[in-house]
Amino acid sequence: MMRDRGPTDIRLPLLDDRPREECGIVGINGIDNASELAFLALYALQHRGQEAAGICAANGGRTKLYKEIGLVSDVFDAERIASLPGNTALGHVRYSTAGGGQRVNAQPIVVSYSEGDLAIVHNGNLTNANTIKSQLVDEGAIFQSSSDSEAIVHLIARSRHRSVVAQIRDALSFLEGAYALVLTVGDTMYAVRDPRGFRPLVLGELDGGHVVTSETCALDIMGATFVRDIEPGELLRFRGGQVESLPGLHPETPAPCIFELVYFARPDSNLWGVSVDRARRAFGRQLAREHPVAGDCVIAVPDSANSAALGYSEQSGIPYELGLLRNHYVGRTFIRPSQADRDFGARIKYNPVRDVLAGQRVVVVDDSIVRGTTSRSLVKFIRGAGAAEVHFRVASPPVRYPCFYGIDMPSKGELLGSRMTVDEIAADLGMDSLGYLTLDGMVAAVEERGPFCAACFSGEYSAPLVDLEAGVGGG
Repeated sequence: MMRDRGPTDIRLPLLDDRPREECGIVGINGIDNASELAFLALYALQHRGQEAAGICAANGGRTKLYKEIGLVSDVFDAERIASLPGNTALGHVRYSTAGGGQRVNAQPIVVSYSEGDLAIVHNGNLTNANTIKSQLVDEGAIFQSSSDSEAIVHLIARSRHRSVVAQIRDALSFLEGAYALVLTVGDTMYAVRDPRGFRPLVLGELDGGHVVTSETCALDIMGATFVRDIEPGELLRFRGGQVESLPGLHPETPAPCIFELVYFARPDSNLWGVSVDRARRAFGRQLAREHPVAGDCVIAVPDSANSAALGYSEQSGIPYELGLLRNHYVGRTFIRPSQADRDFGARIKYNPVRDVLAGQRVVVVDDSIVRGTTSRSLVKFIRGAGAAEVHFRVASPPVRYPCFYGIDMPSKGELLGSRMTVDEIAADLGMDSLGYLTLDGMVAAVEERGPFCAACFSGEYSAPLVDLEAGVGGG
């Protein structure tokens, strides 16, 4: 039973109104001590999920697993990694977009089935998961978690096709929504992206073996060489040091998530041929063209807006300064001060630099505004440090619609951009002015790598929202 948290005991996610990272995944095949490399990769992918971490390793046809709630550094140590031998491994860091945060929903998922141990890691969100689950339960399936990823395992295991590849392809044919998957059957590894390619998945090489992971920053920490992006709808098989591209799923119009470039991915990664840092600088430069303002300094809301703020400064000619510092050592659980403090969440994460801000017309660049609670607190802090004016600039359009493809965003009614005009938001949050990057401007900044999914800004959903339209809730 979960303990009843007292009125002063709160968790960090409640203190931050940013969208939650989805998940980060890695698969390693044909490399000795694969679990050690998976551990390194998960460190690099920690920004994609801080709720739980897990690694499984295949050795001689048997798969050993360890997963737990917590950060990678909390879950694993040298002894734990040594207990996972083998040259094939999967790793996962999680923030739940479907299913709760309990340990049972952590990944990898490992099961025994007719062809041996099957393990899977998943980044994304199935828009028909609950419909599939209802059908499987009616047919006698028993689910041990509330994660949508478990439905994929059931579909593979219950397929009537004979070969493993045919069973995987059969299972994939039932899925709608966003999924980047890596799975193993014994020592053989498979990787696939959904036909629209919502979530990133890249291929690398190391020591004669292969690595599949969410971002290139994970390849860098392992010393692996980037080969290419895995294509939307592509199915790859890895065995015996070889990689084969198998007949996969019919690709749809590509729709990689542009919010990966805005916020989620690390700036040192390259996604879909785009440097994340350069994309964010381009957003910042376009933002300066669209919303110029007389200012004395440009500051970023660290760390995800750093590159966009540099771009704004480069285009506008206004000097870039370090006006906000972020505390990188904030843990997961805190005791709220006894007095009411609505700014507590922002106060423990950000601190203004008074000598930079005092008497200045400050241009604050952020990547997005969701509920607005953090932005309101930051404006208050900056004014409290003596700023003469506070002009907010946002390197993405107003977030007006929830995401159903793997980002945990608030409901539409909680999104500030869906309830207020830009002028109303500026007044509500206490800003002297507010400017958002236009959707056309954002897309134009990276158009050579489009088209992209921008549903959270436009409301145009490219994959069917099956469960939502059918009114099928989670279990």
